[in-house]
Amino acid sequence: MFLEEIIEDAQLENDRFEAKAMLNHNDVVGWLKSIAGFANAGGGDFYIGVEDKTNKLIGFDRKGADNERNFFNNKVNEYLIPRPVTQISFVRYEINEKERFIIRIRIAESTVKPVILKYNNIPAIYMRRDGFTNGATYEEITEMCNKSRKTQYDVLVSDVKYDVSRLSDLSAFYERHNKGARLKEKALQSLGFMNNDGYLLNGAVLFLDNYHEGKTDVQCSVFSGFHKGSERIVAVNKFSGNITSVIDYIMNFVTQRMNHSFIKLNNGRINIDSYPERALLEGVINAVVHRDYYLDGTQIQVDIFKDRLEITSPGGFYRSEKSGKTYDLSGVVSRNRNELIARVLMACKVMEAGSAGFAKTMQAYADADSEHKPYVCSSSDHFTLVLPDLTYERGVADTSVPVLNFAPVPQGTDFDEKVLSFCYAKARKASEIAAYLGISDSSYFRKRVLANLENNNYLEKSKISRASYYKTNPDMVVLA
Repeated sequence: MFLEEIIEDAQLENDRFEAKAMLNHNDVVGWLKSIAGFANAGGGDFYIGVEDKTNKLIGFDRKGADNERNFFNNKVNEYLIPRPVTQISFVRYEINEKERFIIRIRIAESTVKPVILKYNNIPAIYMRRDGFTNGATYEEITEMCNKSRKTQYDVLVSDVKYDVSRLSDLSAFYERHNKGARLKEKALQSLGFMNNDGYLLNGAVLFLDNYHEGKTDVQCSVFSGFHKGSERIVAVNKFSGNITSVIDYIMNFVTQRMNHSFIKLNNGRINIDSYPERALLEGVINAVVHRDYYLDGTQIQVDIFKDRLEITSPGGFYRSEKSGKTYDLSGVVSRNRNELIARVLMACKVMEAGSAGFAKTMQAYADADSEHKPYVCSSSDHFTLVLPDLTYERGVADTSVPVLNFAPVPQGTDFDEKVLSFCYAKARKASEIAAYLGISDSSYFRKRVLANLENNNYLEKSKISRASYYKTNPDMVVLA
């Protein structure tokens, strides 16, 4: 039995058609590139349970078809960015009086290109042409980017009609930040909340009451120490809701768990919170506004450590050349990835007009020392704002070395803690240690610092050839 017997427009493989007898579970790239290629081209039909080249029906029983469909969805969600729009259906047929199914997947041409296949952290871009799927050319990639440049997720029209009764959360949020003023329908229209036919834009849907479709998910965690991998997790809370409830949830989660301290003065005291409220709010708003809502299965990540707070948002800064780690927050300039969401939050007065940076964060930390300066880490697929805990006196720890607790070293120096941390996981040469400390490798340094630590059993010394290596004695220290 062949496909054309049950599907009228069945055809051999071409630009808009491909068939597989079954998905290769050991080589997902082999078929995922076809899905990406269709999405980057003009779309197409992808059949599972149909022998390629011949269109002979192989099919599945009901349970097998369901399992294959689920496997397809999981792998597309995991490896294709942004996820292509697909329509999946089961086509039933009978052979020898037994029920069988094939799976038909219709892939729409993506409105945002290129669709990237990212496997083992290696991104690749594919294009469907002449009945085959191959790597996209430079010209094709450039053309895709140019076509998609002005297509933002939040300004595309949805299929949801405007209904004022579903905007009570947004109305309450607006009133709270506008001294009790009411949010009017005319204001929403001026913001571009809906089109002339009354259909909401995608960004407007994210503000609806009881929104729980995953694009606004957030996970908030508290760690007992300085790192994720080796520290005890105190709390992990996941939350899904509309944009205003997400903002409120993150703010409440952090403020309820942050530390509080004070500085004594002659005539009173100054109270200090771990994270200044205006810096925290700006960080949360930026994460929401710059988030790439095309990236399904992602979440805003809020992590509280012993020395800092990290707010990570999916999607790198929109059209920004800034990447890597920077303390110069004034230099982090980016266009708003989501213009409608930004306009709504500006109307709610939680975001300043024209703001896409961290001006309030810089102001809030203006008096902080160098160890307590906030910074941003940005890459192609996410960015993280790091707010140092102002109540933690040591400042943000160097995450590349552990933090140790130990009894004071007799005749010790101010370098002891850094030396022991640097040499804890790996034996180091004296020259390496001096470079890490930012001082010269002098005889004074070797005698006064290293030899003193060695003589008091905090450092263990060994020789390889002519070089001396130093490693921290684990019996004399404990991890903080």
